[in-house]
Amino acid sequence: MQHDPTTTSSAIIYLCKGSPSLISPNNTCHHNFGETLPIEMSMKIFSELDVESLCSASLTCKLWHLIITQNQQLWRRQCLLVRAICQREVDNDRRDGLSWKVTLVRNYTRSCLKRDWLRGRYSHVPSAEVLNDRKMVDLDAETWGEILQAELDR
Repeated sequence: MQHDPTTTSSAIIYLCKGSPSLISPNNTCHHNFGETLPIEMSMKIFSELDVESLCSASLTCKLWHLIITQNQQLWRRQCLLVRAICQREVDNDRRDGLSWKVTLVRNYTRSCLKRDWLRGRYSHVPSAEVLNDRKMVDLDAETWGEILQAELDR
């Protein structure tokens, strides 16, 4: 069965003022559902997101951007996950007085790369072309020592 747009009326369900309502394309809703949620509820939802999703959500609208960027607890939680891999780097940044968000931004890509190295993802790379899709970052001598030790232990 094919969809015929001339015989079907289009309607969209919007959440306005806390209750769902059916709105035709000609009508408008002046509130988005994010504006109707209490800040605490938005924070609970955002706290369940991973780093990439949190950053994407912050680009969705001005309200979400403000909520996400201003809440250090969201960034702290993510940063502590990165710290599990890059403890020395995260601790140094925090000791230097950097915010959780800045610390996370500085160390996220490094932690992904270090995690992949330590798990052996690059143990049997046949050529440099395999690494073209990976973003590489500078690693300090201690990190390279950890990676080399992991390779020797394999």
